Amino acid sequence: MEKLMEDGKRINDLSLDIEGILKLLPHRYPFLLVDRLVSLDREQRHAQAQKMVTVNEPYFEGHFPAQRVMPGVLQMEALAQLGALYVLRAYPEVKTKAIYLMSMDNCRFRKTVIPGSVLDLNVSMVHERRARLIFKFKGVASVNGEVASEADFTAMGVSAD
Repeated sequence: MEKLMEDGKRINDLSLDIEGILKLLPHRYPFLLVDRLVSLDREQRHAQAQKMVTVNEPYFEGHFPAQRVMPGVLQMEALAQLGALYVLRAYPEVKTKAIYLMSMDNCRFRKTVIPGSVLDLNVSMVHERRARLIFKFKGVASVNGEVASEADFTAMGVSAD
């Protein structure tokens, strides 16, 4: 059943709030970096999520106290977590104990992400080997429509059997 948000963006039955995310991902504070799964489209092989970046994030204490910036590596981790959510939500028949990041390529950091930002996360699956539980993605993180970071990455599921 398709629903629309106030701004007209599409929500489908595969969207999740934080409680649903906590049921799927093993990550917890301070390393859970996805706050909301906005949409997931199996036909387009795409998912969108958000991370609300607050001044209370523990990494801001040291990165950098005078000019707080979200580390790029954590932006990459947020994209990887969204990729894992895509696999777990789009393919419920895939039984895994965990999904691990295997590689990241073509990482680019284009804009600083500061407290108060809403980090929009988008991943598109570009290749899958479901039988081997290997999934390749293109990920883009943006703030206010401007690309903050991007990368290609591969993840692998560990079979639950």
